[in-house]
Amino acid sequence: MRSLFLLMACLLAIFPVEARISKSHGYAQFGDLKYPASFKHFDWTNADAPKGGTVRLMGYGSFDTLNPYTLKGSSPSTTANFLQYGVNELNEPLMIGTGNYDPSGDEPASSYGLIAESLEYAEDRSWVVFNLRKEARFHDGKFITASDVAFSYRTLLGKGHPAYRTTLQEVERVDILTPQRIRFVFKRSGNPLLILRLGELPVLPQHYWRGRDFAATTYEPPLGSGPYRITAVSPGRRLVFERVKDWWGKDLPVNAGKYNFDRIEVDFYRDNNIAFEAFKSGSFDFYIDNQAKNWTSGYNFPAVRSGKIKRAEIPHQIPTQTQALFMNTRREVFQDRHVREALGLMFDFEWTNRTLFSNAYQRSSSYYPNSVFAAVGRPEGQEWLLLSPYRKQLPSRLFLEPFQLPQTAGYGIPRENLRKALSLLAKAGWKTGGQGLVNQRGEPLRFEIMLVNPSLERILQPFAANLASLGIEARLRTVDRAQYKQRLDHFDYDMILMTLPQNLSPGLEQWLYFHSSQVKVRGSKNYAGVAHPVVDAMLDKLLAAQTRDEQISAARALDRVLLWQHYSIPNWYISQHRLAYRNRFEHLPTPPYTLGLRAWWLKPTETDQ
Repeated sequence: MRSLFLLMACLLAIFPVEARISKSHGYAQFGDLKYPASFKHFDWTNADAPKGGTVRLMGYGSFDTLNPYTLKGSSPSTTANFLQYGVNELNEPLMIGTGNYDPSGDEPASSYGLIAESLEYAEDRSWVVFNLRKEARFHDGKFITASDVAFSYRTLLGKGHPAYRTTLQEVERVDILTPQRIRFVFKRSGNPLLILRLGELPVLPQHYWRGRDFAATTYEPPLGSGPYRITAVSPGRRLVFERVKDWWGKDLPVNAGKYNFDRIEVDFYRDNNIAFEAFKSGSFDFYIDNQAKNWTSGYNFPAVRSGKIKRAEIPHQIPTQTQALFMNTRREVFQDRHVREALGLMFDFEWTNRTLFSNAYQRSSSYYPNSVFAAVGRPEGQEWLLLSPYRKQLPSRLFLEPFQLPQTAGYGIPRENLRKALSLLAKAGWKTGGQGLVNQRGEPLRFEIMLVNPSLERILQPFAANLASLGIEARLRTVDRAQYKQRLDHFDYDMILMTLPQNLSPGLEQWLYFHSSQVKVRGSKNYAGVAHPVVDAMLDKLLAAQTRDEQISAARALDRVLLWQHYSIPNWYISQHRLAYRNRFEHLPTPPYTLGLRAWWLKPTETDQ
C-alpha cells in the first residue's frame, strides 16, 4: 500500500492535476455576474434608442496630443469630466465594465467581453485566455488579432505611461495560441483583480504603429476600432467625432442603446466662467457644474426659466475621487508627521463651505469618500486583525479612537486648534523667531502651494492667512498646464491640490498612489511621496483579497493608516452629479455607478437638426 501511495505521488508530480477552468462571456472579481450570456442589453440602456443628430460638448483646458498612453503631453481624456461624455480618443479594450473606457452602470466589479468574445481562466487565477471576436476590426478594415493584443501589451509595458507598467508587471509571459486566442500567464496566482485589469488593456493596431514613434506627441487622430472616429482637429481647441456607420460592434449586447449621436463636436475652454457664458448663449449642450456657488446662483437666466435648459442633481453611488492638499514628503519641511497634522488643523472647512460653497459639500474624512471602503469608527474584526501585527509602527491612537478631522463653528479657527497646532510644531522642532516659525537652524517655515486653476486661489487664500497667523508663510502660485504637468512628473512642488480617481474595486491604482516603490518613479501618482511599510503591507493585502469582504477590510485598513499619517489635508465632495443640459435629450433613469451620457439620445424632433 505504501508503494502505491509513492507511485501516485510520483505520477502527480510528473502529471499535475489541471486546475478547474472557467469559461464565460464576462468576469466578476467576486461573486456572480448580473447579466447572463443570453442578455440583450444592460438595464440602464434603451436598445431602441434612435440614432442621429449632432451634439456639442465642452472640454475644459486644452490638449497637446492625441496619444493618451505616454508620459509626454496631455490628451483630451485627461481633461476634467471628458470621460463622462462617453466619447474619447482611447482604443477599445478587450472587455468593458471596469476602467475608464466604458464603466459599468450597475455592477461594482464586473466586466463583459468587447473585443474579447469570452475568456477562460484557471480557478487559482494563475492565467487567463482571451478569445477575440472574429468580426472585430480597426477603422481601416483590418481585423484585430492576438498579435495586436500582444503588441499592445509589450508596447505599453515598455513605452507607455508608468501606470501601465505597474498594471502589467505581474504578467510572466504572453502566448499567442491562435490568431483569435491569447494567453497571459501570471507571476503568481491568487489575484482575481488582475484579470479585470488585463481586460481593460486597450488594443492598439500593430500595423499602424509600425514605423511611428509611440512616445511622441501627435495631433494625428489615432487609428481605433470604436463607435466614433476623430474627423477634425484644431490643436488644443477643438475635436469632431463622427459615428462609424459600419462599426463592427454596433449590434453587440454590451453596446445596445449606446453611442446614439451621429456627430459630436467638442470645443475646449481654458476658463470656467467663459465656458459657462458660452453654455448660456447656446454654444454647447451639456454643462457638468463643479462650482457650488455657480450651481446655487448662476442659473437665473431666460433659457432656464423657459425650460430650454434643464438642471438635475442626480444621486450616485460612485466612490468620489480623493481630493486633498497633498504635502510632498520628499521635501524636508513635510517629513515630520507632527508638522503635517498641524497644517491640517489650520484648514477651516466649515468656514469655506459656509462662505464660499453655500454649504453644498461634505468634508472628506477618508481617501475613499462616498464608498464602503472608508474607514469608520475604531478598527474592528478583520481590519483589526490586519493592523494588529504592526502596532509598534503605528500611532497608538489609531487603535483606540476614530480618526477625526478638526472642526470649527464656521467663523474662524478656535484658539484650542491654534494651541494644538503650535504644540505639534514645537514637537517637530519649530519655535517662534524673528521670521515667524523657525527651526534649529533659524530657517523659517515656508512653502509654496502650486495650483493650475486660478479660481482655487480664492478658496485657499483663507488657509494661507490662517497659516500666517502661526508665523508660517504659504505662497499660492498658479502656473500654466504645461508647466504644471512637467513639475508634477518630476515632483517639483511643495504642496498641491490634487485629485485621485477612485473606482468601485480599488486595486493596482492604489499601488500607484501610495506604494513606496513609486516615490522615485517619474510621472507616478504618489504625489505625497508615501513610503511607509504598513501602507505597503496593506496594499499587498488589498491586491490579494479573495472576497469582497476581504477587499473592504484591507481598503479600510489602508485608509486608516494613510489618515493617521496626515499625508494630505482632505477637502470636500458631493454624492450627486450636478448637470445642466439643453432640453433636447431623452434618457432612462441614471444608474448608480455612472452618469451614463453615452446612453442618452436626442428627441425625435431634434435628430434632423
